[in-house]
Amino acid sequence: MDSASQDINLNSPNKGVLSDFMTDVPVGPGVASRAQAVEGLTEVEEEELRAELAKVEEEIITLRQVLAAKERHCGELKRRLGLSTLGELKQNLSRSWHDVQVSTAYVKTSEKLGEWNEKVTQSDLYKKTQETLSQAGQKTSAALSTMGSAISRKLGDMRNSATFKSFEDRVGTIKSKVVGSRENGSDNLPSSPGSGDQPLSDHAPF
Repeated sequence: MDSASQDINLNSPNKGVLSDFMTDVPVGPGVASRAQAVEGLTEVEEEELRAELAKVEEEIITLRQVLAAKERHCGELKRRLGLSTLGELKQNLSRSWHDVQVSTAYVKTSEKLGEWNEKVTQSDLYKKTQETLSQAGQKTSAALSTMGSAISRKLGDMRNSATFKSFEDRVGTIKSKVVGSRENGSDNLPSSPGSGDQPLSDHAPF
């Protein structure tokens, strides 16, 4: 007896296995194709959707071809007008920045930043910090001014001191002698000490 007849035997321990297996077997090929289809659609609706899908795909291909032709024509026009890629890039960046500025997100962000700036400038911490910096600047300016006054006063005291006046008188004397010697010629130059008016010796050594 083969295995199939053994499974059919009611006394067999494998009874019911063949019947369960037979329930999973499709009745016909049409049932299998319909099982894979979307639930809730009839055959007519499925055919209509497939036809519409094919039409949309064909339109997409046509639009791509038209777009490619338009891009080639646009590139030819730009070449004849002498428009470079760099100029086009600048225009695109400028247009993009303008679009960003007029966008809702940018406007809201600018308004939010303005509100934060106003809150910060009106806060007590900001005011105290500004006052502290202002006071520090004033103290620094006052210290520099005091230092400058002290230096000027010190220089004035030095000029009025006896040592500086004596040095200044000596410099004036030397300057007057040098200027006078240049005006009177080399004959009136001061003679070296010890020379006097002694005549030259007749037997001066060579």
